[in-house]
Amino acid sequence: MSDSLPGPQIDEQGIHAESTAPQAYEPAVPQAYEPAVPQAYEPAVPQAYEPAVPQAYEPAAPQPYEPAAPAPLGVHRVPTGNAGVDAQLERLADADHLPADGHLEVYEDVHRGLRDALTALDARPAPAPAGPLPSPSYNHRS
Repeated sequence: MSDSLPGPQIDEQGIHAESTAPQAYEPAVPQAYEPAVPQAYEPAVPQAYEPAVPQAYEPAAPQPYEPAAPAPLGVHRVPTGNAGVDAQLERLADADHLPADGHLEVYEDVHRGLRDALTALDARPAPAPAGPLPSPSYNHRS
């Protein structure tokens, strides 16, 4: 606590203690002025201009190319209900485990199989009609 106020004071332990009388004001004594000693002026010596010498360009050594390992694309295949078409769509899963240069063979094989399945659908005979259509019954009053 500050001792500058007269009267009872409470210290850290909660005990009342009488403060001392304020002390007399003593102004600061000014210091004697001593001027700075001037330093001798020395102008900077200009340096000769030397342009930067360009360094020879050296490209980084090429890193060997290592393609990423084959990974499944995670494409979900929905069955169509046609066994021939579904078998060809399942064949596409073989491309998931091949490097990219092996995909072409799988895609061409699947394309050929789908084309054959569509051709087979066109070559099937049309279903025979179920018989003569029943004639509508009319209620005619004559």
